[in-house]
Amino acid sequence: MDLIWTNIRVPVEEEESLLISRMAHKLRVPPQSISGLRIVRRSLDARKKPQLFFSYTLTFNLELPIKEVQRILSRNRDLKPEPIEEPILLSKPDKRLTHRPIVIGAGPAGYFAALALAQKGYAPLVLERGDAVIERTRKVNEFWESGNLDTESNVQFGEGGAGTFSDGKLTTRISDRRITEVLHAFVKAGAPTEIQYLAKAHIGTDILKQVVQGLRQEIIALGGEVRFRTKLTGLQKTTEKMTGVGVNGNEEIPAEAVILAIGHSARDTYEMLLDHEIQIEQKAFAIGLRIEHPQELINRSQYGVEEHPKLGPADYQLTYQDQLTGRGAYAFCMCPGGKVVAAASEEERLVTNGMSVYRRDSGIANSALVVTVGQNDFGSSHPLAGIEFQRHWEHQAFLAGGRNYYAPVQCVPDFLKGQESDDFSCPSSYIPGVTAVDLHHVLPKPVSEVLERALTSFDHKIKGFAGETATLTGVETRTSAPIRITRDENGEALGIKGLFPAGEGAGYAGGIISAAVDGIRAAERLMAQYAPVGRS
Repeated sequence: MDLIWTNIRVPVEEEESLLISRMAHKLRVPPQSISGLRIVRRSLDARKKPQLFFSYTLTFNLELPIKEVQRILSRNRDLKPEPIEEPILLSKPDKRLTHRPIVIGAGPAGYFAALALAQKGYAPLVLERGDAVIERTRKVNEFWESGNLDTESNVQFGEGGAGTFSDGKLTTRISDRRITEVLHAFVKAGAPTEIQYLAKAHIGTDILKQVVQGLRQEIIALGGEVRFRTKLTGLQKTTEKMTGVGVNGNEEIPAEAVILAIGHSARDTYEMLLDHEIQIEQKAFAIGLRIEHPQELINRSQYGVEEHPKLGPADYQLTYQDQLTGRGAYAFCMCPGGKVVAAASEEERLVTNGMSVYRRDSGIANSALVVTVGQNDFGSSHPLAGIEFQRHWEHQAFLAGGRNYYAPVQCVPDFLKGQESDDFSCPSSYIPGVTAVDLHHVLPKPVSEVLERALTSFDHKIKGFAGETATLTGVETRTSAPIRITRDENGEALGIKGLFPAGEGAGYAGGIISAAVDGIRAAERLMAQYAPVGRS
């Protein structure tokens, strides 16, 4: 019988090769009766640090008589028959496409939408405004070294999306069976197999660059096409349905089905969509600063030791609810063993992000510390008011840093005192460089005041969090899309047949995995209405 066993606690020092022996001992069965063992999930249990445990969820086959298996099930509450998932069935479409479907954007939502379409014979055309990942990486490195920004190919735009220059986290709060499909595709494209079961899986920017190339090659092998440096600049439509798209201001491509996966920083595209009367609404998001610590400080707090040979660098999750204002503050996009990088996509606007490679070996921990903002902060009910709010504070950071994409920085104790770090000696990993300032000048006053109280609270949870070795860097504004493109029950933009907004840029996802899943859903909704070109 196929079984699933949850909450199996094992000391982290114990080798995984001994799992079957441990299971057999607990179940009081011969080890040879256990077969087909698969790790579904592995997470860290550090509640009794420095004693650390892995908590496993396992599936396996127990080759014993059914009555014996039933007796074993009756005395183990965490052991159950493995449920059989019903397949996702798509309704048969009642019409076929005249032109191949178009996917706008080569981030997680776009590539997984295209992959789902290609697997079913739809031969999608993917259009990406930025470069393929190798050339994109060259452009990003040039920006970090010289300040020469390519506004079409940078940390935000290009193959792989914004997540390509991040920690490559594959965690998500959503629960969806498509997640397994996404992780399998990542592994097939070159990611390590462990991402399929680690509770806090990541692949780092170095491996992610390889993976997105693998996804592209798979899409092409299945009949799709990917075009780079091809920017969406217009929509062709009647009053009720899509007929095509305009790209680069001088080309029209016919299509009655378009998946819009543009990413959360495509501000000019949002403006174009609004001009075409696509319904867009404001969405709250969060802004703040990046904070850095020596990785040993975080390890010591989370593990009880400065370094553990089997665990790698530790991370953290911190939240704070401000009683005075009702605003929430939280740590976002935590990057163990990473660095802080410049992430601008517009001239004279400065944005930070956290990034790490697979090994997470920089010795520096960083994360965003952000505070929620909304319409009252934006000062307008206009759908794009949040974008202008972002732009304002990014420009203030650009000016404060020295007008050369150097970032404004401050030691945490000085930030709490409201004084500039004149003798700046705190560690900083930001590329390309830093300028010491009082960071209160690059944030809205309500945000900086909440951050002060949040830092004090976090220092009680992680000793030294607000200490002398902690550095703040401004500003972090791209936590999520500042808008939502409204969708109907079929996943289409309201009133426009054939336009399917998807992913982070449409306001419906928040990370690599959730964006990929939303892209697959968009493809499924498209396929439920349309058969491929030439098929009935």
